[in-house]
Formats: sequence, structure tokens, C-alpha cells
Amino acid sequence: MLRCVVRQHQVNRNFTKPDSTPIVISANSFEQMVKTLNISPEEYRSSPELKEWVRQNKDQRYVPPELLEAFGFQVDAEDG
Repeated sequence: MLRCVVRQHQVNRNFTKPDSTPIVISANSFEQMVKTLNISPEEYRSSPELKEWVRQNKDQRYVPPELLEAFGFQVDAEDG
């Protein structure tokens, strides 16, 4: 005899209540690196450490397009 099991998704019905657990949004990798290097947006372009991180991670991580352009890396045009 074959049994079919249907799973129900767990729903957080308390998401609108003020005492519910808040959603925590963490920084992306770029923001984490900037924080680690302790540099301000004005210092991005002059940081050799950030440029090297961008070179190594530009294809896998988010990097602001303006910074890619400033470092001389190709910026892909977005469709749409």
C-alpha cells in the first residue's frame, strides 16, 4: 500500500505583532569588506586592498558598478 505524505509549510502568524522576533538583514560581502578595512566611501578608489578584493570577487559578489568602472573593470549592462 502506497501512502502519500503532504507537508504543510510552517507559517509565522506573528510577523505583524510588535513583540515578534525582528528580521535581521546582514551586510553584503562588499559592505563587510569596507567595514573590515575601515574605509569611507571617499576612500574606496584609493584603497589598494579594496581594489584587490574587487578584482578577486567582482564575478561572484556585489560590487557597486561605479566602483568597478573607477577601478577599470568591465561593467555589464543590465537588461530591462
